[in-house]
Amino acid sequence: MVRINGTDTDAAGRSLLDYLTASNYDPKRVAVERNGEIVPKAQYGGTVLADGDTLEVVSFVGGG
Repeated sequence: MVRINGTDTDAAGRSLLDYLTASNYDPKRVAVERNGEIVPKAQYGGTVLADGDTLEVVSFVGGG
């Protein structure tokens, strides 16, 4: 299980990019912290989620 934004999710073994896309996040408009470290956007496709990982996904919202 992977804890994502405080919720346990069965996402182990999936790439971060796959998870974000399947969860309707726009990878261009989010920042992701994995186990306390920011994941660069260029590494989303190559980052494989593992049991015990903790992610925080923050969406950017435009406004004025």
